Amino acid sequence: MDGNLKYPVLLVHGMGFRDGGRLCYWGRIPAKLEENGCRVYYGGQDSNGTIEANGEFLAEKIKRIVEETGTPKLNVIAHSKGGLDIRYAVSTLGMSRYVASLTTISTPHNGSRTVDQLLKLPDFMVRAAAGCSDIWLRLCGDRHPNAYEVFRSFTTKAAEEFNRRNPDAPEVYYQSYAFVMKHVWSDLFLLVPGFVVKCVEGANDGLLTPRAAEWTNFRGIITGNSGRGISHCDEVDMRRRKFTRKQGNGISDIVDFYVGVVRELREKGF
Repeated sequence: MDGNLKYPVLLVHGMGFRDGGRLCYWGRIPAKLEENGCRVYYGGQDSNGTIEANGEFLAEKIKRIVEETGTPKLNVIAHSKGGLDIRYAVSTLGMSRYVASLTTISTPHNGSRTVDQLLKLPDFMVRAAAGCSDIWLRLCGDRHPNAYEVFRSFTTKAAEEFNRRNPDAPEVYYQSYAFVMKHVWSDLFLLVPGFVVKCVEGANDGLLTPRAAEWTNFRGIITGNSGRGISHCDEVDMRRRKFTRKQGNGISDIVDFYVGVVRELREKGF
């Protein structure tokens, strides 16, 4: 037993960063969850790994955690592409028997119409961009980066096929969340992609729209109390600080969102 939470938490990161070292993905979130009675583990998969390769890695990681700790199941919280990686492990690789709940945060379950358009660019340009990303992430610890194939897995057609092949496991509790920025300049780090996505699809978190992120038991669009909304980077506490001191109907600190997620899982017996 982890405090009042029945099962440990496995955090599964997305693209662009890794779980440890200088590029630690989760900011203050793990420490806050531990303060609230959670035992926290990290996915540790490649940042730019394919869904299949990362899913296999996560399956082995889950089995190792279960074996070493004696816990029968885990609560998985996954951000962005990490939600696809873990869904593959659960649905295709049989990890559903070890997963009690799966919470996805801004995961491109339904694909990106923006990526559909971007992949119409000359192939050499897409490969060049992917290659640069792979070089950087290999230096940061990726074992088998393959951003080109990952980009292609984000199309709406690829998402439709992935969802067909990876249906929800009936024994797992699923829930999904989305976020949006209030302005394209709300997060300067995501200014360019956020502007492009807004032109193609509409309101987004700098990378993904709520339409892309909506999946089983969609809990809605989470709003912030600041005037800038919540970006894809904010969702994993990249800035390591509160959004605002203002109070309201939204959230002022992303760690409060995660504490709320865990509290609800605890109340459901997970």
